[in-house]
Amino acid sequence: MSIPQDLSYTKEHEWLRVADGVALVGITEFAAEALGDIVFVQLPAVGDKVTAGEVCGEIESTKSVSELYAPVTGEVTEVNEATVDAPELINSDPFDKGWLFRVRADDVPELLDAAAYAALIQEG
Repeated sequence: MSIPQDLSYTKEHEWLRVADGVALVGITEFAAEALGDIVFVQLPAVGDKVTAGEVCGEIESTKSVSELYAPVTGEVTEVNEATVDAPELINSDPFDKGWLFRVRADDVPELLDAAAYAALIQEG
């Protein structure tokens, strides 16, 4: 299972990459595999304000519906329409083409690094 070293992670299995105050957000390969075949994704809209730790969307799979949590506080600046149109991208390429949205981050809480995230998912 892939856990890229250059990303930060949440306990809710989101990943983010922050550059110049903008966070690129997605879900981890672990989360995508646990969900199964993803068939629908509801993301926040451009201009929406999201708050770290609060629900900002949902991901529906053939197994279940899961809430999507914002890993940072800020304003949504972009949504990946490709994942809305083809949610299976999240399963096939969660760290690249399957990203979800970008947020101009007002606040980035303390997050897990790759080693801490690996330990979290191994604890199960």
